[in-house]
Amino acid sequence: MQQKRLAVGVSLFMLIAGLAVPQQPPQDKSKRPSPHETASVTLKGKKITIDYGRPFLKGRKVGQELAPFGKVWRTGADEATALNTEIDLNIGGMKVPAGSYTLYTLPSEGTWKLIINKQTGQWGTKYDESQDLGRVDMKKTDLPQSVEQFTISFDKKGESAADLNLDWENTRVSVALKVD
Repeated sequence: MQQKRLAVGVSLFMLIAGLAVPQQPPQDKSKRPSPHETASVTLKGKKITIDYGRPFLKGRKVGQELAPFGKVWRTGADEATALNTEIDLNIGGMKVPAGSYTLYTLPSEGTWKLIINKQTGQWGTKYDESQDLGRVDMKKTDLPQSVEQFTISFDKKGESAADLNLDWENTRVSVALKVD
């Protein structure tokens, strides 16, 4: 009987102690090692945005320690890189309906592939190939100077077209997007 009381007392103490521990506030993303940014462009009055983490090289090499060649990469840092489009797009020849997606890339020494994935809201390393909308080739060019921090940008080419650029180290990979 005494053991039963002791067990109940210990259980009650653990429950109260668990409730007394203050809840952790949400993590402040501005204090992360890889800052988070948004790249955006407006085509035909509709907004296209990409939210992503911006890792630094810190002496590491793209294709080796960072974004290893031949392996699907989260295209940024932390949470999966999010593409949101208010309008139907054609990205590198692939039809992408208005909506929310995750961007991954498949880096290589030659042509990189942009992967548009239908799963959203996951951590960047939680890639599910069965959720791919599709993959498109990206054009690879050398940059005149090294880029320390991974950067996504758009080069607007008119009211209904833009290039999506991924710059890092001494490489730019890009793909055309347009409104059909």
